[in-house]
Amino acid sequence: MKVDSFSLSLSSPLATARETISQRSGFVVRYDHRGETGVGEATPLPGWTESLDDCQRGLNDAATVAADGGHTDVLLSLDAASVPAARHGFATALLDADARADGVPLYQWFDSERHCNRVPVNATVGDGSPAETADAVKRAVEAGYDCCKLKVGKRTVDEDVARVRTVRERVGDDVTLRADANGAWSRDQAQDAVDRLAPLDVAYVEQPLPADDLTGHAELRGSGVGVALDESLVDRRVDSVLDADAADVLILKPMVLGGPGNAHTLALRAREQGVEPVVTTTIDAVVARLAALHVAAAIPDVAACGLATGDRLAADLAPDPTTVTDGAMSVPQSTGLGIDPTEVGTDA
Repeated sequence: MKVDSFSLSLSSPLATARETISQRSGFVVRYDHRGETGVGEATPLPGWTESLDDCQRGLNDAATVAADGGHTDVLLSLDAASVPAARHGFATALLDADARADGVPLYQWFDSERHCNRVPVNATVGDGSPAETADAVKRAVEAGYDCCKLKVGKRTVDEDVARVRTVRERVGDDVTLRADANGAWSRDQAQDAVDRLAPLDVAYVEQPLPADDLTGHAELRGSGVGVALDESLVDRRVDSVLDADAADVLILKPMVLGGPGNAHTLALRAREQGVEPVVTTTIDAVVARLAALHVAAAIPDVAACGLATGDRLAADLAPDPTTVTDGAMSVPQSTGLGIDPTEVGTDA
């Protein structure tokens, strides 16, 4: 097991209700298994995952375990609840090697009967004035996207509703709009926002309330706008979210959930209970983006996912083998993740 660090700047800062993200730092993980070298990525996002230092310690400890034991021992040493990004890095490298050894793309390793060339994706638009937001969505639509997620919650509800209304008036009724509040609203604010966003045909609001308020989210459902939970999955088990009937949609971030395998398992569990999964990145480098893409590709009829985030980075770890056209991302059909581990660098 080999671990190398990297740091990548964003092409422009991404403002959310929680923070402004300007850089992504993490680790490339390589692991030899079944005669293949797999590559993974551990890119922690504090507040969602462990810190960068804790991630490094987790990977260093895992490397010590790997020197004396097998991959099962390594996985057991990486707790998804405490070091999810570190576990994601190793688990992705292991799965990449496994799929390479089996001669299949990773999504077919999850489901051998699946064949998927493209996954629908949404564009993500950060905070801005109504005109700035509408201009950004218009550019996304002109680039082929038919689904856009708008960051809300940093401004007042009045201002955010005005932003969404301006967007809807600019792009018309054929574009799917989603809103992401990152847990910024109170129950009264969320209900007010949902009541006013429903006539604007907003598909769902992501994390309208604080992560621990499952009861509030459950009560907010059925108001004309779907409820999607994201941050709630950081501290709460998916089973508790599903048992609380707190969501119409689950936002599954493999980096936060401890790996692609965990994310795929949770997606299938959600589907069984009538909750739709949406797979997204945490503004990752190309290796983790590909891992998330393969998870989405393994889910039949998946809704538009938040995977088209590569353009957020000023540089990357390797060339991206995917393309986004007409609102969908191509899925590599070569073995494993679809990227040559020897081409993945650490200085970008």
